[in-house]
Amino acid sequence: MTDYILSCCSTVDLTKEHLDSRDIKYACFHYELDGKQYLDDLGQSMPLSDFYKAMADGAMTKTSQINAEEYEAYFRPFLEQGRDVIHLTLSSGISGTINSANIARDELLEEFPDRKIYIIDSLAASSGYGLLMDKLADLRDDGMDIDELAAWAEEHRLEVNHWFFSSDLTFFIRGGRVSKTAGFIGGVLNICPLLNVSNKGELIVRDKIRTKKKVIKESLVKMQQLCKDGADYSEKVYISHSACYEDAKALADLVEAAFPKMKGKVLINDIGTTIGSHTGPGTVALYFWGKKRVD
Repeated sequence: MTDYILSCCSTVDLTKEHLDSRDIKYACFHYELDGKQYLDDLGQSMPLSDFYKAMADGAMTKTSQINAEEYEAYFRPFLEQGRDVIHLTLSSGISGTINSANIARDELLEEFPDRKIYIIDSLAASSGYGLLMDKLADLRDDGMDIDELAAWAEEHRLEVNHWFFSSDLTFFIRGGRVSKTAGFIGGVLNICPLLNVSNKGELIVRDKIRTKKKVIKESLVKMQQLCKDGADYSEKVYISHSACYEDAKALADLVEAAFPKMKGKVLINDIGTTIGSHTGPGTVALYFWGKKRVD
């Protein structure tokens, strides 16, 4: 068998059905909710609506990445089948999971020296990471071999643009991404920070905008400024959200009206438990193909 496995982590924030339909394999992160451990398994063990309700009710969350032993156990069956593997990890600017994946790769290549295992830093997160994986599945299905696909992923990964905002700073404050003082002032003034993912895969606050209505419009402006081919944009667009579907739908409607040539409708996904443990409810993120991230 000469075909290969296309793989990612559960932090792509796409549904199990979507990943299965594209033949994309995935390894699961972990999280705790009030001390009880769960797999971040795309909402299979706990509906995401229940997860966000628990957070809103005050439950404490904690996340943990996939360790090297888990990666070894995950990759091994593919190699035993005689298949090569290309695995993209959650951004190294957010998680150290790529280090565990590299350790597992090095161990396994001693045992399977004739196989190929590519470990690539996606420099992406949530459904932006998912948008990248979906494109790689298209290229694989069009006949691109594993070496070409690995090179393409590294060359084009920074073209995935991420822009997101939160209307509830509670969990950004709890996680230390926003100071208590700034969070208090932001709440009083109804400020919604607009962030993106940098060229190093880190979350960066780019603007502070008053009112949710204005930050939704500004998210569209960012896409208009940065997307591939401008108003003729013809690629896919993904949006993810944490228990605020109406906000996500409002942004999706604006995007669909502004970009009539885009590929299909905007796909709206839930932010999963790993990313959601840090954002909490109230976050909306927009992902599209555009100019390479340079800062």
